[in-house]
Amino acid sequence: MIAWRYLRARRAEGGVSVMTWISLIGITLAVFALIATLAVRSGFRAEFVDTILGANAHVTIYQFGEVQASGRVDRSISEYEAMAASVAQVPGVTRVAPLVRGQVMANKSQANAGVEIYGITLENLKTIPRVAGSDQALGEIDRFEEGIAVGIGVARTLGVSVGDTIKLISPNGVRTALGTSPRVKAYEIVYVFAAGRYDIDRTRIYMPFLEAQSFFNRDGIADELEVMVEEPERVDDMAPDLLQAAGERGQVWTWRDASGSFLNALDIEDRVMFVILSVLVLIAAMNIVSGLIMLVKNKGRDIGILRTMGLSEGSVLRVFFICGAFTGIIGTVLGVILGCFFAIYVDQIFGFVNYLSGGTAWDASIRGIYFLPAKLQFADVMSAVALSLGLSFVVTIFPARRAARMNPVEALRYE
Repeated sequence: MIAWRYLRARRAEGGVSVMTWISLIGITLAVFALIATLAVRSGFRAEFVDTILGANAHVTIYQFGEVQASGRVDRSISEYEAMAASVAQVPGVTRVAPLVRGQVMANKSQANAGVEIYGITLENLKTIPRVAGSDQALGEIDRFEEGIAVGIGVARTLGVSVGDTIKLISPNGVRTALGTSPRVKAYEIVYVFAAGRYDIDRTRIYMPFLEAQSFFNRDGIADELEVMVEEPERVDDMAPDLLQAAGERGQVWTWRDASGSFLNALDIEDRVMFVILSVLVLIAAMNIVSGLIMLVKNKGRDIGILRTMGLSEGSVLRVFFICGAFTGIIGTVLGVILGCFFAIYVDQIFGFVNYLSGGTAWDASIRGIYFLPAKLQFADVMSAVALSLGLSFVVTIFPARRAARMNPVEALRYE
């Protein structure tokens, strides 16, 4: 009751009321910033990993190169069917797909684009989630054997869509007595996919496996095996078994090997951002100290009277502790509400920000994904709540102890 009266400062004690409001707003904004940042961090990491696992191999199996008489290093897999069958027997492997890969130029009228061809069968293409299950896909994936499937970024660059025909130009084409001449062939676009990653959508084209073998002069061979596993997070534990199944010349390259440095950079950034925002919460919590010190000074006479009436030091400490803790609790609750609201409606909020900035607030070519993701996790919210309440309670103890230890004689000497 006493703490609640002190929180409702009278007009004569307006300074205390102002400091209380400043403390409340500061903690609210600090907790909001912390939760929003943690949600965006979690969402960005989840979206980045999902696009990796949803459109790329969890494990890629190559062969060590053999130097041919001409000096060219040959890494092709001639017995790819036998190797694929051996790798498929490894526990945890869900799919093994032989691939033919090559880089070519795609052309339509005056538009050109450097693209990477993935030769794959229709059956295996349907098992790639971000390609076969794309929400923005156009065309029919079942017609894949009749043409090619292109990323939406490639289609936009060339200005084409389903039903159009594009030329693919490979510098290593037909072998003749005078040397190798470029191979140029036209293909119909039967399927357009959006994998959700700028670099994939902008450069990738899928071609039927047998056609890719013919186009790149890889008859009877494959360049690599694309392996999908049940638990991608445990792929490092499976690497030895996969390497053994691949044979003596096998070489394993996991998705963590390809993106590990970026994921490590994200982890370091997460820790740094949490520390920086924790300091922000501490600064906001320090405002509680200022407000309580002013409150203790203004209520010195009341403290003296209460002490002479028999109120113990512990009771006085609890009065002022409740005053500071109440501010921290209310600020934390409001911050959690704002932070959760931001995480839930981040698409609408960012869409408005992007509109105000003229559409330049997010560059997919730099960040790799097309939107700002946010993933609200219970652990992140609880860590923000624990940090805010912990700091609020700790900093409140010091001015509350000062009030409790105030000498009632000194407090009432000049009254």
